[in-house]
Amino acid sequence: MDVYLIDGTYELFRHFFAVPNHVTKDGREVAATRGVLGYLLGLMESGVTHLGVATDHVVESFRNDMWAAYKTSVGVDPRLLDQFPLLEEGIAAMGVAVWPMVDLEADDAIAGAAKFAGAQPEVERVLICSPDKDLGQCVIGQRIVQRVDSRAGTIRDEAGVVERFGVGPESIPDYLALMGDSSDGYPGLPGWGAKSAAAVLATYGHIESIPLRASEWTVPIRGADKLCATLAEGMELAMLFRDLATVRTHEPKLSSIEELHWLGPTEAFVAFTEYVEQPALLQRAQNLARRL
Repeated sequence: MDVYLIDGTYELFRHFFAVPNHVTKDGREVAATRGVLGYLLGLMESGVTHLGVATDHVVESFRNDMWAAYKTSVGVDPRLLDQFPLLEEGIAAMGVAVWPMVDLEADDAIAGAAKFAGAQPEVERVLICSPDKDLGQCVIGQRIVQRVDSRAGTIRDEAGVVERFGVGPESIPDYLALMGDSSDGYPGLPGWGAKSAAAVLATYGHIESIPLRASEWTVPIRGADKLCATLAEGMELAMLFRDLATVRTHEPKLSSIEELHWLGPTEAFVAFTEYVEQPALLQRAQNLARRL
């Protein structure tokens, strides 16, 4: 079987900016939550049987203690933040495995679940449903891949990671550390960009393996002397950024792949779909359950 691992927070943001608003009788915005649940049902209607969803229960994580400027919830629309717990409630009520992250991030939970699922002999392929660059480090051959476009179904395997970034999955944290990741709030090292980071890491693999003398480089890079000087001066910072970019894999605690097998909605889904005023979600879930 294939296992689908979904970044629920990414999908919530995507749907928040993509679908028309819907406010319930008690004044709560719920459109994005309804959209994500519909997306999950669409996956199952297409034949997906095993899936799990990771969410950021709160935006802040342990990485904010490591780097003060790391991404926070500051500036996020309150109507969107208010749907974080609502989405988790809806996914659980629908009977889908959900992992709300507090200290860790959704990316970490996806990475942990991918590692577990990829090690199970009955699993043919693990699909990480997120375009996040960080998750490229989880890709293994054609067994653990990224589904980077949920609408087009575009798949990025290990060769695709190399084609897109110029480095293999094992070098993605180093690549992000050098060039920075504005979406996560760390700047990388001055002078280093995507092209220079990819070219150097394609040869040396990891930051600590890069010679600090340009004369020792086997890669012809313009401005190599300045890049070397920047790296030598900012090595400690680069290693910190790499640590920020490295996903953790010790959560969630899974004991069987059957924990991801969808067996139909729970009784709570009836009340939930009434609350978000979307009875069609319940009907779709019940129709799917009848086919099991």
